[in-house]
Amino acid sequence: MRMNTRTTTETDTATPTGRLSPASLTLCAVLLIVGVGAGAITFAGRSDVREAVRPGTSAWPVHLVLAVVGLGWLTAAMLRRRRTAGAGLFLLAPLGRAAAQRLRLTLRQAPWRLLVGLPALALLLFTPVRVGEQLIAGLDPNFVSNAWGGPTYLGAMACHYLDSALIAATCVVLLDLLLKRPAAATRPV
Repeated sequence: MRMNTRTTTETDTATPTGRLSPASLTLCAVLLIVGVGAGAITFAGRSDVREAVRPGTSAWPVHLVLAVVGLGWLTAAMLRRRRTAGAGLFLLAPLGRAAAQRLRLTLRQAPWRLLVGLPALALLLFTPVRVGEQLIAGLDPNFVSNAWGGPTYLGAMACHYLDSALIAATCVVLLDLLLKRPAAATRPV
């Protein structure tokens, strides 16, 4: 019979849910709910008068380029992650325990780094609010009629969510460069 020699910490981080920070997940959920509430308020105040669609407001060509760039970036990140740190939920890394630990460590040891990264952190925290808002407010035809990806709900959401994902990824990369790593850590998480 083989005995399990893992410590509690190793067991916790061995499962996908064990790697996630409850505080970060809660904060993200609360911000998403705030956004959904803001979207509901926007939707409730919608106008009955349909806004005319103006040519050139959909920005599909730009978003097709951004989609290709985003897919290339995602593929490169997945290949790098597999090569350097193995498999894992790297897309959820900003919500992970390691990221929360790095944030606390930076706050204690080098708060100036957080001050420098404050715009990126604020934008990253705003992302779930904006995503939640668009989820409900986008049901108003006027909200999406001249939006990027409009005039349809699905088109506008695809473009807005692509923008949100790329902005969030950029913020995460910037914060990864700024946040301190524990002494034992050698690779980004």
